[in-house]
Amino acid sequence: MAKPILKWPGGKRDLVDEILGHFPSDYDTYHEPFIGAGALFFHIEPKNGFINDSNTRLINYYKQVRDNPNELIDRLRDFEDPESDANPSNRFSSTNRKGRDIESYYYQVRELFNRRPNNESFDNIMEAAQLQYLNRTCFNGLYRENNSGEFNSPIGSYDNPDWVLENRITEASKALQGTNILNEDFEYILETVDDNDIVYLDPPYKPTSKTASFTEYSEGGFGEEEQMRLLETVKQLDDRGVRFILSNSAIMYDDYNDLFEVEYVMGDRSISCKADGRGEVKEILVHN
Repeated sequence: MAKPILKWPGGKRDLVDEILGHFPSDYDTYHEPFIGAGALFFHIEPKNGFINDSNTRLINYYKQVRDNPNELIDRLRDFEDPESDANPSNRFSSTNRKGRDIESYYYQVRELFNRRPNNESFDNIMEAAQLQYLNRTCFNGLYRENNSGEFNSPIGSYDNPDWVLENRITEASKALQGTNILNEDFEYILETVDDNDIVYLDPPYKPTSKTASFTEYSEGGFGEEEQMRLLETVKQLDDRGVRFILSNSAIMYDDYNDLFEVEYVMGDRSISCKADGRGEVKEILVHN
């Protein structure tokens, strides 16, 4: 089976078996409206599938992995150590867009990666390579965007970071062949799903405290309004007889418990900007 390439907040690698325990014995098409790192998708490697995410650069990344894996690997091999000096032949070798000093090669790549939210021209394959490079070299693998949509995670501390991951890209590209890759609001699912399909939803979690937000991984976030729209969406799926499984933070238990089967599980939170935010966290699995 393929393995996830990216580190991503809320990854489900440690809960795959528990989630699959609620899957039907057979289904036609697999749907995942919040793909993230895609731990479940790559574990299953469905022959027919739709994956989606609201993060445009993440979706471009998966399209490049699917369609241009060799070119992506070649671009990744050209990157330098994140702590080395900036490349003087590229833009932002001395200062960033705001005129602040570029401290290392990592911050130069980060500035180049933010061409899209600054309405500058960019190359799709290079953007995908930059995303993977930054994801594997940033602080604790924390993907985070500011209100302007700019990736702003600081550099991490790694002895020998591996950002190429050639074998993982190759295997993931094979798994993605034939997969529809979308960049839509999650409600698109109501238009694409059929009765004998399976839907797995792993949205940005409702935070359990003011300092425990998991919603800032794309511009605009995922707040209370989106959580309630998601609840209404799975109600509609259930009314149509479509099978679904949903993950969320434990604080959402009461919202779902009167409507569906809900159980507590312990998920691993290895990605957080604060050390005390990592470790096992109580979550819920909702299913019908």
